[in-house]
Amino acid sequence: MKIVSAIPGTSSMDKEEVNKFLESKILLQIGTIDEEGDPNIQPVWFSYDKDREKLLVITPKITKKVKNLRSKPNVYFSVDDVNITYKGVKGKGTATIIEDPKRTVSYGEKIYMKYLGTLDHPVPKMILDSAKKGNHVVLEISPKFFSTWDFPKVQ
Repeated sequence: MKIVSAIPGTSSMDKEEVNKFLESKILLQIGTIDEEGDPNIQPVWFSYDKDREKLLVITPKITKKVKNLRSKPNVYFSVDDVNITYKGVKGKGTATIIEDPKRTVSYGEKIYMKYLGTLDHPVPKMILDSAKKGNHVVLEISPKFFSTWDFPKVQ
């Protein structure tokens, strides 16, 4: 994966730091383009499969972002910590819509374990039941690059 500095001349993260950062419970902001050419930005929970270098998002198949991605699969994304660490990862990629309920449920479980630490909670139970019925999809984002910043490294 190509990693570049978001602001030339300032500190950024290396691959290991990116992998660790993307394990955090910070939201991913996903940007798609609608049929009129306007941006649509949504905050979402996600999981990062570092072995395959894929960002994974579970969402209802009837959402605006899914509709947008069916016609224009390009996405922009940002995961940033606005607390006093001021670090983040952003980039551009292509999204593939996974509609297979078995894969959707499996990826959904990983996402809910990341944020909640359990599947024994009303939210994942409701969404995973819906995913089993084919009402949810997973957006598998293949990043073209990561643009990073890490201001704590600045002296």
